[in-house]
Amino acid sequence: MTQQYDARYDDAARARLVVEPPKRVDAPIREPFERDRARVVHAAASRRLAAKTQVVGPQTDDFVRNRLTHSLEVAQVARDLARALGCHPDITETAALAHDLGHPPFGHNGERALAEHAVECGGFEGNAQTLRLLTRLESKTFDADGRSVGLNLTRATLDACTKYPWTRDRAEAPQGVHGDGSPRLVVKFGVYDDDRPVFDWMRQGVTGTEQCLEAQVMDLADDVAYSVHDVEDGIVAGKIDLTALDRPALWERVREWYLPQSSDDELDDVLAGLRTQGSWPTTPYDGSRRAMAALKNLTSDLIGRFCGAVQEATFAAGDGPFVRYDARLAVPQRTRLEIGVLKGIAAHYVMSTDDRVELMARQRELLAELVEAMLAQGPDSLDQPFADDWRAAADDAARQRVVIDQVASLGDASAVARHRSLT
Repeated sequence: MTQQYDARYDDAARARLVVEPPKRVDAPIREPFERDRARVVHAAASRRLAAKTQVVGPQTDDFVRNRLTHSLEVAQVARDLARALGCHPDITETAALAHDLGHPPFGHNGERALAEHAVECGGFEGNAQTLRLLTRLESKTFDADGRSVGLNLTRATLDACTKYPWTRDRAEAPQGVHGDGSPRLVVKFGVYDDDRPVFDWMRQGVTGTEQCLEAQVMDLADDVAYSVHDVEDGIVAGKIDLTALDRPALWERVREWYLPQSSDDELDDVLAGLRTQGSWPTTPYDGSRRAMAALKNLTSDLIGRFCGAVQEATFAAGDGPFVRYDARLAVPQRTRLEIGVLKGIAAHYVMSTDDRVELMARQRELLAELVEAMLAQGPDSLDQPFADDWRAAADDAARQRVVIDQVASLGDASAVARHRSLT
């Protein structure tokens, strides 16, 4: 099965920055993209995702999703859609597993705090940090000069992991909000200036800022997963009742955060369409096994609804092959509206509460103080790999980047504990 997909990806797509010798003859036979997936699964950065906020902190409840469980769900959606379209499922799944590796403690809220303290060293952005992890910080392979090249993934896989394939100076002004409800105040870009060499190698032969198809699939799978699962989490937490939505206030939130041009009539029509889904609830959630099963069927049906619509539209838009730069993913406007309405439901009933806004302010203050403490105390406050980077840094900007790398690597609880010990 994998050879069927591999035939559509040439030697350049399978190339690695550092050429690797053949594996032992007695080792399991795996294709290059299968090896990429295994490397991300076994990466330390993947394990750390379990301790990082998705929407609410991972210590708040046994049920809520964290960055790791979210990434696993995105990977499943991405793999199934990739298989249906005919692009490589291993590449797309790996991109989904890796898409949040660069996120710091406290999700997008933490990203905002680090961006404000990284201005002088080139900024901070979770997706640019993901590329840095995959190609430098997550050690597995070193080049002939003794420099880490990270996991040494193939060109096609690295490209699929790059959600924003452009530099900071080409980024558009941020607008709207993130999936966790925090405002978009950080410009979105995919590479720091000192990581340009590997980025340029990865994008060899590509002009402009177009995403490869596999990255588009990963991006959509991320959007679908958190739009559906945030609603599921809110229902189980008792904050959302899909049978009793306050539409006037809800539509104001939807326009404020996601769909500014949509009228009440249009949003009413979209919600009416979603309610035609056979598994849409007609009674409030009561926590029983039957209610849990019904809710799981709803989430499954909505994911299938969105992905099926995209698959049909993509096939209708072109003949393929649907790989890399030979095709574009087609997302119907109706599907975008339906996803936006679900996001708005979670935003209105879960993410806009006063206690959550106050908590996010405290989290940003904690990370700011942690960065300042590490800059003041130097390598003794850093883990060994980052202490080594500090000693090798040529100037203050480089040392600041090291501290940002260190703080971004921490989980929520580790950031709190490190802050307590250093301040």
